[in-house]
Amino acid sequence: MSPTISTFTLNNGVQIPGVGLGCWMGKPAGDDQSETEEMITTGIKTGYTHFDTANGYGNERAVGTAIKASGLPREKFFVTTKLNGPDHPRVAEAFQASLEELGGDYIDLYLMHWPQSNNWSTGETVPFGKSPTFQETWADMEKLLDTGKVKAIGVSNFSVKNLELLLQTAKVVPAVNQVELHPYLPQEKLLNYCTDKGIHLTAYCPLGQGNSPILREELIVSLAEKYKKPVGAVLLSWNVQRGVSVVPKSSNPERMKQNLDIFPLSASDASAISSLVQTSALKGRQLSLCQYGPGAAKRGYVCGWSMEDMGWDYDLAAWDGEGWKA
Repeated sequence: MSPTISTFTLNNGVQIPGVGLGCWMGKPAGDDQSETEEMITTGIKTGYTHFDTANGYGNERAVGTAIKASGLPREKFFVTTKLNGPDHPRVAEAFQASLEELGGDYIDLYLMHWPQSNNWSTGETVPFGKSPTFQETWADMEKLLDTGKVKAIGVSNFSVKNLELLLQTAKVVPAVNQVELHPYLPQEKLLNYCTDKGIHLTAYCPLGQGNSPILREELIVSLAEKYKKPVGAVLLSWNVQRGVSVVPKSSNPERMKQNLDIFPLSASDASAISSLVQTSALKGRQLSLCQYGPGAAKRGYVCGWSMEDMGWDYDLAAWDGEGWKA
């Protein structure tokens, strides 16, 4: 029997599953999308209904193919995909291309993947505040709602700073903001802000990436033993209990099953996880566990924008699977 997955209600009434399956495979899929298709097929059999992909992942077609092959009605699934950086000046065309790749009549959630735009011909990032700004891009995304082909629109990798700028001109409040979020980067300020504005947070990399150090944290391991649950389930349950949906990535059938095992933590245990950045060896540092491009941590730039442009106030000294990478 498939597990029951709790849902959250977005600001327009759309229901988003509390746990989804992240479809980033570590690099764009290219022509051979069989790995992604196999993962989605296994995910469907395991009980997943939310699949989080993106144009930049290069595997939208595999997601759509696996959903269609399942034989289940499209309305049983929730599909998220994202606008790629170079497509900011051509939102309508990019959305239609994603819709055709996915092979359905509609997309459940369409996100602006990053606030910054990239130039197709040069590959250079458009400077902060220069056209197309994310406010201009959002205005074009709002028009998609009139087509009836998308149920909700949102953003990804937006900080409080850039949400404040966006909301100055937005006619539609984003339904979702998808960001890196885990106990080393609890994003309390952002969570409180988004809750106040009616913006739902979704956590990507909720377990970290690769050989994540969070999975070996003494507190997390002890709680897993206490509740007799997998370490990953403890971390995911903490986020869901905070009102945050999660999209962990795994192609391992057993871990897929474990990641759906969401359970209630005591208030004191949940608080202890939230305080991990203060009580552990991190000593108050909030750390990204993602690799945001070669040398990002050393240069202090993410996809062409400075940390100030991004509005990010945490450390980019990411974990490379063996140690902290400065």
